[in-house]
Amino acid sequence: MEYADSIKFITGKSNFYIDLSLDRISSALERLGNPQSRLKYIHVAGTNGKGSVCTMLESILRQAGYKTGLYTSPHIFEYTERIKVNGEEIPHQVFAEYVEEVSRLGIHLTEFEILTVVMFLYFTSRNVDIVILETGLGGRFDATNVIRKNLCSIITHIDLDHTERLGNTKDKIAFEKAGIIKAGCPVIASEGYEAIRDKADEEDSLFILASPYVKPEFIDALALKGNHQIENLALVITALNYVFKDINDDTITEGLKKVKNPCRFEYIESKNLIVDASHNPNGIQALRENLDFFYPNEKRRFVFGCLKNKDYEKMIHILFKADDEIYFNEFNYPNAAKYDDLFSKCPYPAKRYTTEDILTPDRLNIICGSFYMIGGMRWLKSLPV
Repeated sequence: MEYADSIKFITGKSNFYIDLSLDRISSALERLGNPQSRLKYIHVAGTNGKGSVCTMLESILRQAGYKTGLYTSPHIFEYTERIKVNGEEIPHQVFAEYVEEVSRLGIHLTEFEILTVVMFLYFTSRNVDIVILETGLGGRFDATNVIRKNLCSIITHIDLDHTERLGNTKDKIAFEKAGIIKAGCPVIASEGYEAIRDKADEEDSLFILASPYVKPEFIDALALKGNHQIENLALVITALNYVFKDINDDTITEGLKKVKNPCRFEYIESKNLIVDASHNPNGIQALRENLDFFYPNEKRRFVFGCLKNKDYEKMIHILFKADDEIYFNEFNYPNAAKYDDLFSKCPYPAKRYTTEDILTPDRLNIICGSFYMIGGMRWLKSLPV
């Protein structure tokens, strides 16, 4: 199987669905010898901040000399972005070979389950020291939750997202996220939801509330910009202090300088452009606050698109103001919100986005609202960061 064939296989209509259960992936991994049981993990769940926490941890642990495996989602341009060893993506042909191996099992898996099995196989073959494992959706029935133990669980900020699957209150969502807590393994959280504390008690797991204080030198060193990153950084430092007491401050500082997490308040100077994949009201609120803090006096031009199952009316009202130049993008994705729906919820004049030529540097340009929209803008890949 070639790489292009592997992509066709995992994105086929028969795999492109969500079915929260651990039965199928558990059966597949059993047939493959349970490679996941031979690895060590830091497992991360939450509504917002998961990717940032994971990339910070990976960079610091690699700086400390560990061989790291990083599993994140979604990708921006290529599926291989999700699976990295020491910062390097899984090679295309290796990825294809593992997808072919999974396809031969004859077990009907979802797209995310296939990717998760490939990740376990690859990280085991590379003998990584520590896997930083990001959940895809929820936690309790997420495919990554087939692991039986971890060095620690981390639960980031919780807000309303994927409510049709995870519940329509923060408490219900916290219950689903808390499902990653493992027996006798500590859990670190930025918020003290009762559901998380109850699950920690049930599993005899130490509950650790992250300290909100972070040393100024760590904040200054962090390559990811945005005031919301301080909460994520606090989780990272708390985890390091508890699980990796031997990692000193100098190593943490150097690791933070090297963190890369594309499309999180990422600035591209050549186009005076910020690319931010915030895709729910809480993330959009953080984006708006960061724009007001770092660019209070610049006129703004937005390109916004999102999935139709998101609360885009709330996102639009949080993000825009009267003198903004607004473009909506109905991008090429089955679940993308339609132009008419976006226009109908916007209190300000807006236009259809047709070409990147509108992104002239006379205004601060902001592209936001969806990973899937950004991934379709292939021209972004060639821009110098």
